[in-house]
Amino acid sequence: MTSINHINDFNHFFAAQTLHPQVSVVELSHADESMYEAKVYDMYALMLIEELQGELHRDGKPMSHSRGSLVTIRPGQSLEIRMENGAKPQGWMLAFRQDLLEKTGLGRDFYMFSYFHSDYPEAIALTEVEHGVIRNCFANLCAELHTQQDYLSGQMIRLGIGTLLSYVKRYFEQQHTCNPMRTETWVGKLDTLLTKYMGSGLPAQHGQPSVTWCATKLGLSPGYFSDLIKKELHITAQEYIRSKVIAHAQVLLRQTNMTINEIAEELGFRYPNHFTRMFHKATGYPPLKYRKGN
Repeated sequence: MTSINHINDFNHFFAAQTLHPQVSVVELSHADESMYEAKVYDMYALMLIEELQGELHRDGKPMSHSRGSLVTIRPGQSLEIRMENGAKPQGWMLAFRQDLLEKTGLGRDFYMFSYFHSDYPEAIALTEVEHGVIRNCFANLCAELHTQQDYLSGQMIRLGIGTLLSYVKRYFEQQHTCNPMRTETWVGKLDTLLTKYMGSGLPAQHGQPSVTWCATKLGLSPGYFSDLIKKELHITAQEYIRSKVIAHAQVLLRQTNMTINEIAEELGFRYPNHFTRMFHKATGYPPLKYRKGN
């Protein structure tokens, strides 16, 4: 699979002049057809879809999309467009290298844009008004890149990218994290996932569920999953998982005659004393005393 490592490489597929060594803004319709084959990006990218007849795949997984939707790409991810009827996609694409962020205000604040590490199988949907806002951001960046450089050029480009990414953050959160129903949906899925796993006997073979395992099962990156848990539930992802392990332990202590060692093994603890310490810390009671009290 071809990798796009430099802005020159990126511009080559669009027959575009390199106006800045770390940043490029191009129109999708100008791309050579080879650009639509699967490629790994060694940079951040953001694609605004205005028209796309075909399938979109990120990291080999299909993504749902529509007119006026946004697709984010982080370094190391691949993107592929499978066109129908040879119709070229319409829209804009921004690419910028990680070294643009070094020792800058944009780099300092980049932690805010954690949506680059989400792996939802759907593009960020935009209303007509939001689509217009994002399109203007692309146009402003393109205009700045074509303006004769002066001492303000670097700052203006970074401000333009920061503004665009901030709008994307707003629209992403409206779609994924600010809707109570959506929050209930993913929390419910996580609860079901953990409950089924803890009761399956698999922890004894494979160990307790990890943050990475949960995130992968929900189609998220571990970092984004952790951020989401912290924001919505106000605890760490590890604390949330531990609470589910303890809850299942309480059920086993109340409803079965399993020994403490058997319960520890069932829950994926390598050593029973680790289970006893965790349970005591979480509930205020050693497992045997909890069982007698219930």
